[in-house]
Amino acid sequence: MPLAPKRVIHRKVQRGRINGNATRGNTIDFGDIALVALEPIWLSAKHIEAARVALNRKINRRGQVWIRVFPDKPISKKPAETRMGKGKGAPEFWAAVIKPGQILFEIGGVDLAVAAEAMQLAGSKLPIKTKIAYRPTID
Repeated sequence: MPLAPKRVIHRKVQRGRINGNATRGNTIDFGDIALVALEPIWLSAKHIEAARVALNRKINRRGQVWIRVFPDKPISKKPAETRMGKGKGAPEFWAAVIKPGQILFEIGGVDLAVAAEAMQLAGSKLPIKTKIAYRPTID
């Protein structure tokens, strides 16, 4: 079952804009290695799920994976070949609003080389440029 909110206050929302860089959700809080978005996008639940599956398969379900984004924005579309007017289209899918610098996934409890490979694979499943970030070590 894809990620989606159980209940929402408003069934349809306005599109809005994705300005600037992420000011929250941009630090590694749980794991040792993270996948960071470098471009703004609406990341659909299907994209998140595809990356999550690739991540878990690569690390053979060892360690722990944290998904740091949740698709809570309903994206609506009007049917093809429909005339203008007659209101806003029906909700088509759910998306997470991603700003540059936002952390998408974190992994902990796995060898860093394996985790980095897994993050690389998960990043290739997403329609944006991403980078791998490591938790700073305190010596």
